[in-house]
Amino acid sequence: MRKLWGGGMSDVGSQQDVDIDLGGLFRAIWQRRARVLLATVGAAALAFGAAKMVAPAYESETRVLIESREPEYSGPNEASQTSSDRIFDEFGIASQVQVLRSADLIKQVARNMKLHELEEFDPSAHPSAVSDLLVMLGLKKNPLELPPEERILKEFNTKLQVYQIEKSRVIAIAFTSKDPKLAAAIPNEMAKVYLSLQSGAKLDSNSEASRWLEPEIGNLREKVREAEAKVAAYRAESGLLPTGETENFATRQLTDISTELARVRGERANAAARAEGVRAALADGRPVETLTDIVGSPMIQRLKENQATLQAQIADLSTALLDGHPRLKGLKSQLEGIREQIRAETRKILSSLENEAKVGQLREQQLLQQLNALKAQSAQAGEEEVGLRALQREATAQRQLLETYLARYREATSRTVANATPADARVISNAVVPTLASFPKVVPITIVAALASFLITCVVIMLGELFSGRALRPVSGSGRMPETAGPAAPLISQEVPAPVAVPEDEHAREEPEPRIAAEHDFSIESVAGHLLDNDIRVAVSVSPGGNEGSTATVMLARLLAEEEHKVVLIDLSGSACPTRLMAQSLHLPGITNLLSGEVAFTETIHADRFSEAHIIPQGGADPHAAMRGIERLQMIIDALTSAYDLVLVECGAADAASVAKVARREEIEIIISAPSVSEERIIEELTSFGEAGYRDIVLMTGGGEGSPDLRDCRAA
Repeated sequence: MRKLWGGGMSDVGSQQDVDIDLGGLFRAIWQRRARVLLATVGAAALAFGAAKMVAPAYESETRVLIESREPEYSGPNEASQTSSDRIFDEFGIASQVQVLRSADLIKQVARNMKLHELEEFDPSAHPSAVSDLLVMLGLKKNPLELPPEERILKEFNTKLQVYQIEKSRVIAIAFTSKDPKLAAAIPNEMAKVYLSLQSGAKLDSNSEASRWLEPEIGNLREKVREAEAKVAAYRAESGLLPTGETENFATRQLTDISTELARVRGERANAAARAEGVRAALADGRPVETLTDIVGSPMIQRLKENQATLQAQIADLSTALLDGHPRLKGLKSQLEGIREQIRAETRKILSSLENEAKVGQLREQQLLQQLNALKAQSAQAGEEEVGLRALQREATAQRQLLETYLARYREATSRTVANATPADARVISNAVVPTLASFPKVVPITIVAALASFLITCVVIMLGELFSGRALRPVSGSGRMPETAGPAAPLISQEVPAPVAVPEDEHAREEPEPRIAAEHDFSIESVAGHLLDNDIRVAVSVSPGGNEGSTATVMLARLLAEEEHKVVLIDLSGSACPTRLMAQSLHLPGITNLLSGEVAFTETIHADRFSEAHIIPQGGADPHAAMRGIERLQMIIDALTSAYDLVLVECGAADAASVAKVARREEIEIIISAPSVSEERIIEELTSFGEAGYRDIVLMTGGGEGSPDLRDCRAA
């Protein structure tokens, strides 16, 4: 019979894939923790001592805000800008940074503070013996050949930092020195010199502006006088007498007549409407007492009062006298006379209204005649005003330019005389004497050195473990590195004799000899490779450990399906673990239903939930009834081999006698799926199947990465 191994090659131990044992790496570091700790502490102590030996350096900073604080004066061909219009962009701020780093400014600061007297700024003035030797040998240029100012400038620049604060118009001037007072004094002096230079430059600009403006102002005054004289002469010739800022006499008169015409038309229309109302009331016989013009007449009001008095008297006498009584007749006669007077007065009011309407019409006609005449005059005046406005615009422009130049001249002259021109910058933060050294930072340097030493030591240890091979392990499903010997080795391989026919003179039989297979890989991947390489069509999996072995069988089927191998798994296990892991439901028809004759063959084949493999689940029929038709199982397997590349039968924790009922010995491959099973149990299983006559036995002990959770098998 064949050896029990996963890959099917005798040299798998030398060619198999390996993985890094991370746990072994960390254990190696922990075992050498004393060495790591010693290296870390030693590096920290050296860094601490070296940092303490370095002479401390102090840093201080001055901050300057760049802003426009007054207008500048432009030349004759440049547009002027006011302080509110000028904006310093990124390039403007960068330019000011370069001004602060300029050699002229630094030399001025060095002269003001007498830095040439300090050895810190001219260390080359007192060269060391080593430096003199290098100069003599020609390996170094003699620093004394440079002028003192150049040497100071070079050393000054190494200690100076000028930069723009991000997203602001603030420039920081930082300086580092061994003397904390000097570290604060130099940035302040640089800001002072910078502001002084800017102020001086603006004074020069004011002086130049004054000199340029004087002749320009004289020329502009003459131009303004000539332009205003032309405006006056043209206005007199054309008769365009001004009556306002935008009107002349003709335009104003036309406007007044138009307004009067509109008023007269309104009054005429109102009078005509009132007369028509009175006329209509009289023609219809309606009472006119309700009309406004009638009620408002004083005469009508007096007649109405007399009418009311007579009506009251008639009413009083009618109660005591008859209608034919002379007194009543007299009163009625008087009442009728008053009514006639009211009608006569109403006709007078109507005539007055008609006359008013006629007068308004005549006034309207007169105004229309005047309006037409003025329209002609206004049109002529409009044509003449075109030329007048052109002259006025020229005069206005010259006058505005003159006023602007006069204002600039006065400002420039006053600032030049007063010597009070502010710079476009101001100090917002003066440098102060630092109390803590900026370099070296003893604590951070010590911490960084300790961390670096710790990491380097750990890396060295891990590289040593990797190069020695102690941190490497073969890739296996169990994730464990097999040892080379010893009773704890879990991967067992043995050869068992097969009961084959032999000549009559050969009766000796080899005894089974268990041995440790440290070089062999029994992972799921290796078993899958063995089945593919040898084109196995039928395999029976036995799981001595129960559900863990069945789970590994499910992983084997899925792995083969990923390799585009058509696989079907028949669940003959007692726990139905493969059914729970692969089937969509536990109540699907399966192998027991098929053996009992309850369903058709095609109704028992179902797809796996997570792969391209297929499964014939356990089913829901009575197991005892199904076992009575177990002889049909071989025919079912034969039929499946015609449609699938591999038929995988999971028997669970079955013995050799039970497996014999499933398939013929000479045509099947036995897979012992035994993850987490003791060596003694594995040897017993191998021996049992070997004695039963099975020749092709493969051991599979690896669970593989991504194995299903066993709780899925215990869900029910």
